[in-house]
Amino acid sequence: MDEVQEQQSQPLDLDNENEIVAESAAFVHGEPPQDANAPPKADSEVEILHEKVTKQIIKEGRGQKPSKYSTCFLHYRAWTESTQHKFEDTWNEQRPIELVLGKEKKEMAGLAIGLSSMTSGEHALLHVGWEFGYGEEGSFSFPNVPPRADIIYEVELIGFDETKEGKTRGDMTVEERIGAADRRKMDGNTFFKEEKLEEAMQQYSMAITYMNDDFMFQLFGKYRDMALAVKNPCHLNMAACLIKLNRYEEAIVQCSIVLSEDENNVKALFRRGKARAELGQTDAAREDFLKAQKFAPEDKAIARELRLIAEHDKAVYQKQREIYKGIFGPRPEPKPKRFNRLVLFWQWLLSLFYGLFRRGGHKAD
Repeated sequence: MDEVQEQQSQPLDLDNENEIVAESAAFVHGEPPQDANAPPKADSEVEILHEKVTKQIIKEGRGQKPSKYSTCFLHYRAWTESTQHKFEDTWNEQRPIELVLGKEKKEMAGLAIGLSSMTSGEHALLHVGWEFGYGEEGSFSFPNVPPRADIIYEVELIGFDETKEGKTRGDMTVEERIGAADRRKMDGNTFFKEEKLEEAMQQYSMAITYMNDDFMFQLFGKYRDMALAVKNPCHLNMAACLIKLNRYEEAIVQCSIVLSEDENNVKALFRRGKARAELGQTDAAREDFLKAQKFAPEDKAIARELRLIAEHDKAVYQKQREIYKGIFGPRPEPKPKRFNRLVLFWQWLLSLFYGLFRRGGHKAD
């Protein structure tokens, strides 16, 4: 009950420390993702990082490069160069992975060399020789990589944490992980206020990485509440950024994650409804808005969106009426019957003969 009252007391069109709002801000168009089934094309200059590792930049990053023992947060796709067979794709799960430079697995050596040359936010294409990949024998489990296979990586370095001792998330205490995630969330909020949406999402993604499913599964009581107090706002803030970038399907996913933990979360319902409305899913959007309004009946933003849906439905109905009217046309008016002149003549002739016959009958009498 306290949580609902708190949500009711904070209208959706106001900022607070944990959650940002995107409903009233100007839209920014993001670039559509490339085809994920084939390696992307890169026109930039080929940079030789190692005898067996080269890099081409797809999108420039910013800031410093990670050093040894930095904990890197990244997304990547991997293909065998000879067959173009994709064998890994971390974007599918919409959660970045973690790699500590200097402590990576042997098959990740080429990827680590590429990461050490990248800056936060950089998107690059790596070509890695088999010697720095899965080696002479390959891998016949998961992932399935043939022997002596050169590899192509599409990599995005979301960000990294500098840790001299190479301390991973698994080595942190619960308080340390929640604290690290909270710092990332606050950095993301700063970027958002500066309209740096991609940078903001990178910070939120890194914060969420500290709160992964395995970690959350182990938490109970106050520690779980503490973690959710950081994790859920990150998902909601990601959704706000994605709505501004017109990436509505992804925004729906982020809101649904929050609603799986808190089915009555007003902001998650509102933002999912807004994303659904933008996709033309008006029935589902109305359902989200009505549920949100149940817990925030005085909120003007929710009322406005419901009014817009009602106006949209009315406009669609009027348009359909015009379309059907054009197809079937107006109901035809009954036409007056036209009498055949020949029929009229025969009727007149018969009546004439009938009259003469009767007159002749009277004379005979």
